[in-house]
Amino acid sequence: MTVYETDVPGVGKKYEIEIDDTTRLVILLHHDGRREVYLRPSDDADSEKLFSLTGKQARQVGSILEGAYFQPVELDDVTVPLGDAIIEWIDVPLSSSIVGKTLQSVALRNRTGVSVIAIQRGEETVSNPDPEETIQADDILVTIGTRDEQASLSELIATGQSENSEENENHY
Repeated sequence: MTVYETDVPGVGKKYEIEIDDTTRLVILLHHDGRREVYLRPSDDADSEKLFSLTGKQARQVGSILEGAYFQPVELDDVTVPLGDAIIEWIDVPLSSSIVGKTLQSVALRNRTGVSVIAIQRGEETVSNPDPEETIQADDILVTIGTRDEQASLSELIATGQSENSEENENHY
């Protein structure tokens, strides 16, 4: 990421941050402490003002962006004793073909390779769910599997299909 800094006489400083090949974020820091944030396309079109912040607001937003309140985990850098497996939380929309079916009848483990280790249902958590547990709309399935297996599950939940569509009543 490249950052350009420019003095703006009588105003303060301007910083331009390359977001990608087509966009720059422009931050104008006024001498009085105000900050104005703009989005500028690289094709030299006019900048669009997004918002203004006071100095205090800018420091609060900056500390959030910096990770002072919450430091996310960069998944590509994580090593865990699960091998290639990762844990994911997958939302089940009302439109999913698995709504109203039991874990055993949809055979998620056999069809996708993932295992359901819990179901978050509103405020309730169903840990280590039984094969007879019925999947409901708006459930969050807590699953473990490789990235490819998780992708297969996401596809199955979204479309009702997966690459491995064999059914096996003994696996869920």
